Amino acid sequence: MAARQPEAGCDSHELSARQATVLRAIVQAYVGEAAPIGSQTLTHLLPIQISPASVRATLAELAGMGLVEKPHASSGRIPTERGLRLFVDRLLDPKRLDASSLGSYEMRNISYSVDEAEPDSVVHVASQLLSECTRQLGFVIAPRFERIVLSRISLVRLSSERVLVLLVSKNGGVHRRVISGDGEWDQRELDRTAELLSERAAGHTLTEVRAALIEEAERLRDRADAILTRAIALGSRAVAADGEVDLVIESRLALLDQPEFRDPQRIRDLFGALETKARLLEVLDQMLDTSGVCVVFGDEVDEPGLRRCALVASHYGGSESPLGMLGVIGPVRMDYGHVIPVVDYLSQAITGRLVA
Repeated sequence: MAARQPEAGCDSHELSARQATVLRAIVQAYVGEAAPIGSQTLTHLLPIQISPASVRATLAELAGMGLVEKPHASSGRIPTERGLRLFVDRLLDPKRLDASSLGSYEMRNISYSVDEAEPDSVVHVASQLLSECTRQLGFVIAPRFERIVLSRISLVRLSSERVLVLLVSKNGGVHRRVISGDGEWDQRELDRTAELLSERAAGHTLTEVRAALIEEAERLRDRADAILTRAIALGSRAVAADGEVDLVIESRLALLDQPEFRDPQRIRDLFGALETKARLLEVLDQMLDTSGVCVVFGDEVDEPGLRRCALVASHYGGSESPLGMLGVIGPVRMDYGHVIPVVDYLSQAITGRLVA
């Protein structure tokens, strides 16, 4: 789902230079203060000299466009989601959005943490890093295993009825599942079957292996090779589709520091959306169609738990067939000039770790 563009009548090309400067300043001040910004305060923040009267007039113009609003009787203003959308899409300095804009320490910390993580814990480390670096709620949709390139398959007899399948990816990650063993397999037979399956799996994705085994089973119908037929049948169960999608959230503490979430009901609504996952995963799945980092505001999706929230996300694992998605969820008042490059850089680091 591509980020929704500003509606007609509020495109940045239609903003005067003064309106764009004031909108940029009020967004940046709001991010830092978490409170309405008055015209007097804005005069000290603008990079050019504008009188308080001119600032007030400009704010009135921006309010008429639906880009800023008064949240209550206060004389200050805050940006609307429409104003934030225009700011993110049009007014952010492109140089700030590049991953190279991050400090060298932050980049080294991300790279080192990802490189040193065990294959099975990479997504957990990534989720924690996102929370630490952005002070928002970091999340990772774990790799969809059917898209990962395999190196081998191991089979272990647990009982007369159960077999443990170990699907080992090229980067060393291990996916475990238990299947029915039909009560006839001893460990020696399972080892031979695992060797046969590994020959077919090495260098291929789970989806490709599944298709190859189905095709081979069809060819074996007219052959009297009972052992191979049984092995292929067991292998087909071992690589059967697994529809479970894992949403990894390592820490929620950073989000609780945000003043917007001091309202118990609001935090319950958000955490409820995270627990049910279905709608959030649907939104994120739609975002996989975009390239690069995507920003979506709560009002742009039909999910009450994301009201006045923003999602900043990017897929990882390559644009052709991404393995998953990572990003942050937080209040609309977040430092997009920092959050976007953090998400972008971590996406690149995870891609390098899992695909290399």
